[in-house]
Amino acid sequence: MIRMPLATASLLAIAISLAGCGEGKDKAAAPQAPTPAASTAAPAAAGKIDEAAAKAVVAHYADIVHAVYSDAESTAKTLQTAIDAFLAKPNDETLNAAKAAWVAARVPYLQSEVFRFGNTIIDDWEGQLNAWPLDEGLIDYVDTSYAHALGNPGATANIIANTEVQVGEDKVDVKDITPEKLASLNELGGSEANVATGYHAIEFLLWGQDLNGTGPGAGKRPASDYLEGAGATGGHNDRRRAYLKAVTQLLVSDLEEMVGNWKPNVADNYRATLEAEPAETGLRKMLFGMGSLSLGELAGERMKVSLEANSPEDEQDCFSDNTHNSHFYDAKGVRNVYLGEYTRVDGTKMTGASLSSLVAKADPAADSALKADLADTEAKIQVMVDHANKGEHYDQLIAAGNTAGNQVVRDAIAALVKQTGAIEQAAGKLGISDLNPDSADHEF
Repeated sequence: MIRMPLATASLLAIAISLAGCGEGKDKAAAPQAPTPAASTAAPAAAGKIDEAAAKAVVAHYADIVHAVYSDAESTAKTLQTAIDAFLAKPNDETLNAAKAAWVAARVPYLQSEVFRFGNTIIDDWEGQLNAWPLDEGLIDYVDTSYAHALGNPGATANIIANTEVQVGEDKVDVKDITPEKLASLNELGGSEANVATGYHAIEFLLWGQDLNGTGPGAGKRPASDYLEGAGATGGHNDRRRAYLKAVTQLLVSDLEEMVGNWKPNVADNYRATLEAEPAETGLRKMLFGMGSLSLGELAGERMKVSLEANSPEDEQDCFSDNTHNSHFYDAKGVRNVYLGEYTRVDGTKMTGASLSSLVAKADPAADSALKADLADTEAKIQVMVDHANKGEHYDQLIAAGNTAGNQVVRDAIAALVKQTGAIEQAAGKLGISDLNPDSADHEF
């Protein structure tokens, strides 16, 4: 989610209280007074890390980053092939194949989100691929019941239906639907809700709106929205076809760019710069990424916001009902970075020098505590996955009045908050104080 940097606060200076979290926006618990805990954030005598060992950890991290983005690129190309097949012959079978390819493409990409925080080159780029939530009316037709983002001048622009759109005082030419044109339309009129590109734009084009609220069911866009001639529905199908093709091409080219930034043995790319920096800089980026995704982004933006508002519009994969998997693989990415592990889409498992090995050498108890918390978080989010596999998806879990479902999400939030504290503790054992993971202004 694109947003301006927000003030951060150390988790260990915030009381961990989730008793009222998620019981509705009118019943949110007031934050407890901060409790001084600076002495626990960094040990009294943190051991000096071995530079060579730390350099090896950063180098292996870079290997994992390159592998994850390479997998995201290859699965995006598979998605592109499936979409081309769908456009060549629009029917239920080819549409379902394209949807399955989209879900599969999310698996490696979501495991990359832990790399965002701390690596500015990624965070500045990520919004074009994964910004959400989006105002669907910017892109295509919407149901008359749709409530767009307040104050968004592009909420009803409907690029697919128009060759020119009015945004405030400005008229924007959208006659030619190209990857470059779509990229230029992100945050049109200054609204972050205007998302024209990325995984979620493709998701909307494949599934359509989910009009079920917090009830069962995902979007049900018919394949006939992409037919030309007899049987076609939706209107402006030539432009909808062009949009889907262009936005998918942009996704692939963006991922190709990031693979290049992390390719090994390139003298002037981002990876070379990272590996040339002092090892502590790389370790801090790794730990800051873990803590910020855990706390402000996953626990806060992606769970707490939707739970407190009982709002399916604020869930991440709201058109496809794939949010449980998004949360699971985001958390998996955090665990990957700490353990120095990643299982590639072909089943190959990468292992190597890890943060865990460094922390274990400095303080075995801190390493064990963090590994236990990471496993507990995964187990708590697995409960969401299990519910979805039995037919109760994330948008149903967050429904007002679903006490048991709300508790499933609340338990995952609590695990992520606790995990972030353990990440700060581990950082302190390596002599990295004041980690200050991004809270995104949420209080837990």
